[in-house]
Amino acid sequence: MERRDFLQTLAIASAIPYTMKLNALNKAFSGLPPTERMPVVFAGHGNPMNAIEENEFVQGWRRLADDLPRPRAILCISAHWETQGTFVTAMKKPRTIHDFGGFPRALFEVQYPAPGDPELATSTANLISGTKVGMDDDWGLDHGCWSVVMRMYPKADIPVIQLSLDRTQGPAWHFDLASQLSDLRSKGVLILGSGNIVHNLGLVDWRNPASGHDWALEASEGFNRMILEGSFDTLIQYRNLPKAYQLAVPTPDHYLPLLYTLGLKGDKEQVKLFNDKTVMGSISMTSVRIG
Repeated sequence: MERRDFLQTLAIASAIPYTMKLNALNKAFSGLPPTERMPVVFAGHGNPMNAIEENEFVQGWRRLADDLPRPRAILCISAHWETQGTFVTAMKKPRTIHDFGGFPRALFEVQYPAPGDPELATSTANLISGTKVGMDDDWGLDHGCWSVVMRMYPKADIPVIQLSLDRTQGPAWHFDLASQLSDLRSKGVLILGSGNIVHNLGLVDWRNPASGHDWALEASEGFNRMILEGSFDTLIQYRNLPKAYQLAVPTPDHYLPLLYTLGLKGDKEQVKLFNDKTVMGSISMTSVRIG
């Protein structure tokens, strides 16, 4: 579906009384007062070993959590859950998914037993117009989610749900869908995109652990500038950018969670970068906070 068609579908859906769309959301948080508007975050999650190693990126996620209002729940859009269609995890006890190979046993033994939130999952699905959102009882929390969230909230006492990436849709579609999640922010939900802006595993340089190839540094600097300047249309149309950017984003999976974060930005909200470093030649850990 093209962006124009998607927006037309949203306009038709908006004819439904807005309060009806929010019924499930209000029910999920019944009895609780509205919260201040939660920030939105994109985390460059990088190596799964960040879940058990101590480094500057883990410290950055901890500082972020200390600075954020404590969320009532977390909605994560991870690079590692691509589906045919759109789904949201709806189980009460999501499993910890070890969706990787070749790492030490200690990493496979990590469990992050955060509860799920079926009512929030239903509320999230009801907020989205223009596409059907399925309730998923099988997935759980993949490492794009738990490797970051466990360093921010190690007690695992905040409910976490995930929203999948529909692999059949283009960047503009995902950016526009994100804006429909905005009301969650005033209900104390932290929306977290997790991926990497520059992410090319085929060109990883193990001899260069603390910097990047020239093209990766060029693309990272350019992406950062566009994010801070609010050049979101250019970021959506990244496939039209020069070669360095194509090398930086050979597949969309790790890039799309950034567009979800940017799609939730309010008109006057401030954008900040943190953990802004390129590693292993071809992976940027750059993270973004909005609000």
